Amino acid sequence: MAGMIVAPQPDAVEAGARILATGGNAFDAAVACAGVQFLVDPHSCGVGGYMVMAYHLADSQTTQPVLDAPATAGSGVWPEMWEQRVIGPNPRGWGFFLEDKINEDGYQAICTPGMMRGVEIVLNRWCTKSLSELWDTAIRLGREGWPVSGGMAARWKEPPMYYETSSLRQKLDVTPDVQRIYVKPDGATLEMGELLRNPDYSRTLERIAAGGVEDFYSGELAHEMTRDLADHHAWVTAEDLQNYQVREEAPVTTDYRGLTVVSSQPPHGGPTLLAILNILEGYDLPALDHNSPDYIYLVSMAMKAAFADRNRHLADPQFVEVPLDWLTSKQRAAQWREIIDRGEPIDVGRRQHDTPDTTHVTVVDDAGNCVSLTHSLGTSSGVISPGLGFMYNNSMVNFEPQSGHPNSIAPGKGRTTGMTPTMVFKGDRPMLILGAPGATRITTSVLQVMLNQIDFGMSISDAVLAPRFDCQGDEIVCQSRITQQVCDAVHTRHTTQRMYQSHSGMALVHAIAIDEATGDLSGAADAGAEGMALRVD
Repeated sequence: MAGMIVAPQPDAVEAGARILATGGNAFDAAVACAGVQFLVDPHSCGVGGYMVMAYHLADSQTTQPVLDAPATAGSGVWPEMWEQRVIGPNPRGWGFFLEDKINEDGYQAICTPGMMRGVEIVLNRWCTKSLSELWDTAIRLGREGWPVSGGMAARWKEPPMYYETSSLRQKLDVTPDVQRIYVKPDGATLEMGELLRNPDYSRTLERIAAGGVEDFYSGELAHEMTRDLADHHAWVTAEDLQNYQVREEAPVTTDYRGLTVVSSQPPHGGPTLLAILNILEGYDLPALDHNSPDYIYLVSMAMKAAFADRNRHLADPQFVEVPLDWLTSKQRAAQWREIIDRGEPIDVGRRQHDTPDTTHVTVVDDAGNCVSLTHSLGTSSGVISPGLGFMYNNSMVNFEPQSGHPNSIAPGKGRTTGMTPTMVFKGDRPMLILGAPGATRITTSVLQVMLNQIDFGMSISDAVLAPRFDCQGDEIVCQSRITQQVCDAVHTRHTTQRMYQSHSGMALVHAIAIDEATGDLSGAADAGAEGMALRVD
């Protein structure tokens, strides 16, 4: 069996593929790919971010725990701290609006980053190459520069979706180092193809590779970070960094059509994915025809039902008791089918929010090791500490700013996310490895790729390419490749909106399928982004 890697950034895919080609395994390739993603997609991921990773070890027949390195609230926070500054929730479900955007941009938007502790575990347990070797391409790119992609150049020109939120361009004005690195002297952002350099980031990566991840959490690098954070009244302290711990917990699992689905634990998107699958298992989906009005309506109601339970119960289980067994049970799914079949309205309650600017890498190596790694900065805080080159996350934007909610703010707490790295097994053999960036639409997009392959027998490329829809609230939203005629038919039963986007606007699924009979790999990168699937023989 050959190896394969899929991600939204071609340079990052190529870096991971080179590692596979020189004898590295799937974990090596994922770390190498992530390092390049840090540079070329700076608002979506980085050493100041967080990660969730599902994985399969080729020599094991048991389900492995999910590696979760969340961004956690700093020790300086308290539940009621922003109650008087709330404007309202983002109507698109991406965070909460607060006065002065204090939870989105700047130092007080930052949570304690977990990405490097997660990388440390991957490196120490499974990687066969050194971090300096795995990050060689990323370090070189930061020093020598890389051409800005068309997608990145366009994103810097997009206006904010709402007055109360920030565009990526506005984040480049938050701190002097961000301006120095990303903004030209005339105030313009770089155009497609122009060379972007970030030698400061290269030096930071070199320091971590040479001194170990501990330097980031308790060494001189940590001291530089926390001095700057303290000087600007951030909630994250030196003790928060020193005491940070990765979480490793059993994944959530369910049976679907005789297959085993393995996904991320709370407070991430896995329980919601499994709840939707459990509901849909009671229906003959192919009999409805793919993306027909009846199919879109039924799957949307299953989505809406699962999100109704998510919004009321999902939270960080270290702080809130999450009824996980009930949320993912076949009995709860049967109750929802009765409600859907009767046509009763579903109240989704107060939505839980996540940020869309995340990234992902899926890897399978020639031995059969599998990695599905989702990592993020949220949409980034716009903060770069002087001379360090990397942006911090802005995960405070995703906490509920009112106290008394499962997702309310608390010191050390992780907020809910839509991150849904997922694997599907037939018996003890993996057959589908996938994940995506895209906030809570990750869950519904991963779902549809799975349905396309499992229920409709599509190839993985067709399964990822097929038009998608989403329902988490009061409307069903469809990509514009779903025709107006179909949307109008669905609208007779439930409010439906047809998007302007043909391929984007949903989560960006990156998937690898493994042929049951031959072990051959096939992969697909979502057409809504710029990525690719690369096979390594």
